[in-house]
Amino acid sequence: MRWFLYLIRTADNHLYTGITTDVERRFLQHQCGKGAKALRGKGELRLAFSGEVGERSLALRLEYRIKQLTKRQKERLVAGDGTFETLLASLQTSVLKSD
Repeated sequence: MRWFLYLIRTADNHLYTGITTDVERRFLQHQCGKGAKALRGKGELRLAFSGEVGERSLALRLEYRIKQLTKRQKERLVAGDGTFETLLASLQTSVLKSD
């Protein structure tokens, strides 16, 4: 099963990070108020970024790493500066080293 990481921008410009196997379905859940409590009542939501990660364990680790980033770093990721690919590659490399 393919997992994806996504970022949703709220009306007050915050970025929410999550993972899913179906970005469109999950985004619709968030818009309907059936997703994360952190997004309920936050006004208009926009999908700011999504990227394929691969397996669930890697998606969970990447989600954790991205949640540790500053707002500026997350904005660079959304802008497509290569941050996503770099973080993903570093996690994939660490998995290979541990095998």
